[in-house]
Amino acid sequence: MSAKMLIITGGSRGIGSATIERFQADGFSVVNLSRTPTALTGVTQINVDMSDIGWANQGAAKLHDAVLTRMPSGQGRIVVVHNAGLLEKDSVGTVTAESFANVMQVNVIAPAQLNQILLPIMVPGSAIVYVGSTLSEKAVANSCSYVTSKHAMVGLMRATCQDLIGTGIHTNCVCPGFTDTEMLRAHVGGDQGILDSIASGVTFNRLIQPKEMAEAIYVAATQPVFNGAVMHANLGQIER
Repeated sequence: MSAKMLIITGGSRGIGSATIERFQADGFSVVNLSRTPTALTGVTQINVDMSDIGWANQGAAKLHDAVLTRMPSGQGRIVVVHNAGLLEKDSVGTVTAESFANVMQVNVIAPAQLNQILLPIMVPGSAIVYVGSTLSEKAVANSCSYVTSKHAMVGLMRATCQDLIGTGIHTNCVCPGFTDTEMLRAHVGGDQGILDSIASGVTFNRLIQPKEMAEAIYVAATQPVFNGAVMHANLGQIER
């Protein structure tokens, strides 16, 4: 049993997988909620599809069982990391209502649903960390639904901070810059030339590694002096 637990969404790859490893190194037990199981050992896997608005009806009981099984009397510190995300190529003139709703469900509504499941069993010292994006506070073309959802995630984090006054639970939104993940590579069609061009817009002239983002998430989760903060972790982007 462990007195501290990480509950993460989308932990099967990329930033999520690296985050699991970082918290495990500090003695956290881990529950991962995702469609694809994680390959990491020592993780309780709950298979859910968060694009389905009804996922919580099936997932809540399994999640409570997992927490109570892995933590003494269910009274340990819980860190929730909302990492699962959906990125679609679309624009304000082409995005369909169905696609827009799907992105908002995964990126914004599902985190709110997960909060409602877990808050009744979260004790002082717990934390909720949202994984936003550089696009949480600015925009690029052809990412309309994603940009909108990541802006909304910042609003959800700020609302979380205010609604949890006096609980001893803190929250932040970590906004990764361009990170070398499967999602980014898929978004650019695996084109190395595009990846190199993206890296040229960073002051360090490289992409961020998932382990670096995991460390930023760990700090956001374990340092309550950061509360209600939008924490940009992007190696410094060149303004053009």
